[in-house]
Amino acid sequence: MSTTTDSPATTATEATVPDQISQATDVELLLTGMTCASCANRIERKLNKLDGVTATVNYATEKAKVTYGDTVTTDDLVATVESAGYGAKLPQPALASDASAPETADSTSDGADRDAAAALTSLRDRLIVSAILSVPVIAMAMIPALQFDNWQWLSLTLAAPVVVWGALPFHRATWTNLKHGAATMDTLVSMGTLAAFAWSVYALFWGNAGMPGMRHPFELTIGRSDGTSNIYFEAAAGVITFILLGRYLEHRSKRNAGAALRALLNLGARDVAVLRDGVEQRIPVSQLAVGDRFVVRPGEKIATDGVIDEGRSAVDASMLTGESLPVDVSPGDPVVGATVNTSGRLVVRATRVGSDTQLAQMARLVEDAQTGKAAVQRLADRISGIFVPVVIAIAVGTFAAWLVTGAGAAGALTAAVAVLIVACPCALGLATPTALMVGTGRGAQLGILIKGPEVLEQTRTVDTIVLDKTGTVTTGEMTLAQTQVASGEDAAQVLRMAGALEDASEHPIARAIADAAREAGTLGAVEDFANIEGLGVQGIVDGHAVLVGRPQLLDQWSQHLDDTLQAAFDEATGRGQTAVAVGWDGQARAVLVVADRVKDTSAEAIRRLRDLGLRPILLTGDNERVAHTVAGQVGIDQADVYAEVLPADKVDVVTRLQADGRVVAMVGDGVNDAAALAQADLGLAMGTGTDVAIEASDITLVRGDLRVAGDAIRLSRRTLGVIKSNLFWAFGYNVIAIPIAAVGLLNPMLAGAAMAFSSVSVVSNSLRLKGFRSSL
Repeated sequence: MSTTTDSPATTATEATVPDQISQATDVELLLTGMTCASCANRIERKLNKLDGVTATVNYATEKAKVTYGDTVTTDDLVATVESAGYGAKLPQPALASDASAPETADSTSDGADRDAAAALTSLRDRLIVSAILSVPVIAMAMIPALQFDNWQWLSLTLAAPVVVWGALPFHRATWTNLKHGAATMDTLVSMGTLAAFAWSVYALFWGNAGMPGMRHPFELTIGRSDGTSNIYFEAAAGVITFILLGRYLEHRSKRNAGAALRALLNLGARDVAVLRDGVEQRIPVSQLAVGDRFVVRPGEKIATDGVIDEGRSAVDASMLTGESLPVDVSPGDPVVGATVNTSGRLVVRATRVGSDTQLAQMARLVEDAQTGKAAVQRLADRISGIFVPVVIAIAVGTFAAWLVTGAGAAGALTAAVAVLIVACPCALGLATPTALMVGTGRGAQLGILIKGPEVLEQTRTVDTIVLDKTGTVTTGEMTLAQTQVASGEDAAQVLRMAGALEDASEHPIARAIADAAREAGTLGAVEDFANIEGLGVQGIVDGHAVLVGRPQLLDQWSQHLDDTLQAAFDEATGRGQTAVAVGWDGQARAVLVVADRVKDTSAEAIRRLRDLGLRPILLTGDNERVAHTVAGQVGIDQADVYAEVLPADKVDVVTRLQADGRVVAMVGDGVNDAAALAQADLGLAMGTGTDVAIEASDITLVRGDLRVAGDAIRLSRRTLGVIKSNLFWAFGYNVIAIPIAAVGLLNPMLAGAAMAFSSVSVVSNSLRLKGFRSSL
């Protein structure tokens, strides 16, 4: 079967892994001090200038994913970030092999959450104070009836703390960046508000604005005057407050967007009742070791991945897989950490702990997806890198143009300030990362783990989907498909006799018959069991000499198949299924047909894939008869079946399809699918498959249901659509707003409000992905 096939190609691929690891190392840096997408772009450019370093920086997650060679150390990476004016540190190791690793990882995660919460609280406090001080300043400027004698001096008193303290993060970031010859969004905010404030102070002390009885009507357009009678405290304070509001909403929304990952990390149990010398001891999960036996009572979470040693129960795995029905488990069955024991008492032997568990692996996949970058995001970052100096040039040009036309310094300054404020590119910086965070987080909740954001772009053009048969379209396990008995025989009795005999064998076909017999009832006692190599088995069951195997084995004992049994045998083998004959006491009694059963949902999954515009192709190492039979059952065209294909040949099939101009997705689950998954434009691995296949894929489907593949492609396309709409509105906003501000039609305060609204609208648009629903 395809899940067990080995090939030299597979071995060669695995053999190259250590060399690759020795040449390049991946690390994730935790960044501080970034205030906009331009900051992220600047750090990224600095890191990528190092020899052998490839880095991507994500403003939304405040992390850098770096691949570096032997010529660079992590200290060099941190020093490079710090030389750019920002902070960086390495996360505490979460992949240590000792039992304390999970606890370290938890503390690192908790620490990061505390830091993020503290930053959000500080931003909220700054916003509240600024808003309280700004409201009366704005009210007095907008409502002439509130402009009492010397009101302008109260405006100065209230606005000064907002411009100095409220905008301190912008000023500090601007100074840091200017020292390194850079300009960011904060440069626009700081320059614009300081210019407005400084002009107003000048007008108060050295102009006519400080005279008692001065009135200042609120206008949407800018009047042409010398400006010495006008103050713009409301613009400076109002812009800062609006931008703080937008930034606070952005930070809060980013935390909400990352809630799926935090919820995933918090799914696991905190403590566990471990058995030591037969006595239960309650210990933290972080102290569990492989091989420990622990108790899980009804209603408790299973502490870690393991195998059941004692007890029977039903396990609710919906939190990880989305499967609503609990799964019955018994001794020998594997269980996954963070799932819930619904009924009986279980004793589980731990097989994987800490960062090796399925839950930890899922969390890493989500984290990687949210830290990476798609090409559309890299485009936005490049534009942000040149956007700020261009805007400053436009603002200077606007100021000069207004002066030349005789508008006066006040009108020129106000128009230039409006240009600086309205051009803040925060919406541009948030367009891609927020959509990625929400989309990949929602996917994790549905059991769809998207490894990297570049995957989203690949799903857009996929038109062909290649499906491995075993474990993907079928269950991957041999099951009893048919029982054909001779005239006058009882099917239950036949199954009981054959199952008892086969229960003594380890052959997969024997296991399928024995399992079916055990489900139907009790098995008989077996004596004198013997394995006849190449033919079958024989033994004494309940006093009867029973034979199970090829018809040739029964022929040796003169137990020949009658016409009905022979027809059933021939029909089964013609379909590529496996048939065995059963006989005892000198007579052939039945034919049992064993096959890899097609999953109940596969045919529906194929229909859904066709609805998405995809052409399904079946690819398998099994013989042609089996392959064509399965294809007919699920609705795949017979011309689109590739059978008896070795692992290396699977890669060739994918390559030929690509050479024909097809954009190929591949779905598989076995070791022999890994190379084809890597070769395909989009690789989807069944989460029930092997780790090698999962590592080689782009998307992991936690559930073993092929219908989830359609959901994965729909979610990916939907996320990409949101990114594009975000970018459209972010670019469109700047294209429209900058000229309006430049010609003096946009008051700086309204410009700040519009800029903040654009950021909030982008984040809100991304959060719509949280409403994505599975079609299951």
